[in-house]
Amino acid sequence: MSALKTRITSTIMAHDLQSDELQALLDASVDGIVIIDHRGGIESFNRAAERLFGYGAKELLGRSVNTLMTERDAKAHDNYLARYLSTGVAHIVGTGREVTARRKDGSTFPVWLSVGVVESQGAPRFVGFVQDLTLRRQSEDQARRLQERLWHVSRLATVGEMASGIAHELNQPLAAIANYAQACDRLLAHPSENLDDVREALKEITGQAVRAGDIIRRMRSLTRHHDAPRERADVNALISELTELVEADARHQDVRYSLRLGAGLPEVEVHRTQIQQVILNLVRNAIEALAETAAGLREVIVRTAEADGHVEISISDSGPGLSPSIAPRLFEPFCTSKPAGTGLGLAISRTIVGQHGGTLDYRANTPRGACFTLRIPAERNP
Repeated sequence: MSALKTRITSTIMAHDLQSDELQALLDASVDGIVIIDHRGGIESFNRAAERLFGYGAKELLGRSVNTLMTERDAKAHDNYLARYLSTGVAHIVGTGREVTARRKDGSTFPVWLSVGVVESQGAPRFVGFVQDLTLRRQSEDQARRLQERLWHVSRLATVGEMASGIAHELNQPLAAIANYAQACDRLLAHPSENLDDVREALKEITGQAVRAGDIIRRMRSLTRHHDAPRERADVNALISELTELVEADARHQDVRYSLRLGAGLPEVEVHRTQIQQVILNLVRNAIEALAETAAGLREVIVRTAEADGHVEISISDSGPGLSPSIAPRLFEPFCTSKPAGTGLGLAISRTIVGQHGGTLDYRANTPRGACFTLRIPAERNP
C-alpha cells in the first residue's frame, strides 16, 4: 500500500470518521476513497469518489457498497468480506484487483480496487481506494490497434517482396489452362474426335484452376487483417500451408527449400496468421541471405521438434551468416544489414513470439550460415 494510503488508514484508526482532519485528508486524494462498515454499509465517500461515480456523498451514506458495483463483482465482494470476517484470512484485504464499477447513471467502467482493514475495538471497518482505469485501457487498446496495423503492414510487405516468385508460379497453371482450352477447341472442331480426350482436357483445366485459386487464397489469408482469437494448432500444418508460396519464391531465387518436420508434436495455442507471419519473415530472410552466395549449396531448412515442454521451429540457411558486430543488436528495431531493409521484421517477430509466451533466438549455423529458433509452449491434452 502506498504511503498516502497507509497514512489515511492510520488516521482512520486514530480519529472519528467525522474528523475535519480526516475528511481533508480523504478529499486530498486523487483516488476515490470509500469507507464501509463490516456489513458493507458506506460510512464515508470522498470528493474524488463523487466525481468517479456521479453520486453525492450524502446520497450514499448508509447504503450498501454493492450500489457501486456490477452484480457479478458485488457477489464476489460479499463472499470475500464474509470469508474475512469468519476466518481472518485476507483475499482482497491488503491487495488490489481489477473490478468493474457502476456509476449513478448505470454506465460501467474499469477500476483498480485496493482494500485496507481498519481494526478497532468493535467490528472492523474497510477502506477501499478506487483508481479509474478507463484512460489506461483506452491507451492500451490504441497501442494494440497500432501494433496490429504494423504487423499487417509487415505481412503485406513480405508478400509484396515475394510477388515475382508468386507471379511466376501463377503463370504456370494459367498457361496450362490456356493450352488445354485451345486443345479442347481443336478437338471439338472435329466431331469425329473422341470426347474422352475433351473430358480429360477439361479435368486438367479444372485442376490447374484449383491450383491457381489455392495460391491466391493463401496470399489473401496472409494479407487479410485478422482479429481472430488464439486457437490450438498443429505447427507442422501451419508450416505446410506456407509451402507452396515459399517454394515459388525459393525456386525464383534458385534456392532449395526443405522441410524436416518432427512427428507426433503436441499442439500449440496461437494466432495462426501471426505465427505464420513470423515463419515467413524468417524464411524470407534466409532466402535473401543466400542471394549473396554465388557457389555451393543454396539451401533453407525448416525443422520442427519438441523440446522441454515447447514446440521448437528452426529456420537455417547455408548463406554467409551474420557479422559478429550486428548479431548482438539483431532484434532491436531499425537494426538491419539489408540496404533497403527497415529493420522491423525481426523486432516484430520477437514481439509476436513473446506475446505467445515463447522465445525467438539466433545462433550461427554449422558449418556456415544463420539459424533462427522460435519456441512456443506446448499444449498437451489432459
